Amino acid sequence: MGHTLYYTTRVEKWGEFKEFLQRVCEGVGYFFEVSGECVTVTPDCPLVEPLRIPRDGEGFAKTNLVEPCHSIYLLVLHSVSSFGSVEVWEDS
Repeated sequence: MGHTLYYTTRVEKWGEFKEFLQRVCEGVGYFFEVSGECVTVTPDCPLVEPLRIPRDGEGFAKTNLVEPCHSIYLLVLHSVSSFGSVEVWEDS
């Protein structure tokens, strides 16, 4: 059985957030992509789905508790609060 992160985001400082996240992704070796009002983070971890973060909306990503990807996703998601607001929850 897998493990999933769920989140609701509202990024008010969108430009700053994209710059920050791109820098983080480059540092940890993850692929970073911007598509309209959404950014996608893709790690090189087996069994981990890309993390798609909308500027204003909801999302989810299955991590299967694969480390360090799961913990990095949690850090990335909680960092959204520096640029707007975020609510994160996960399977219990």
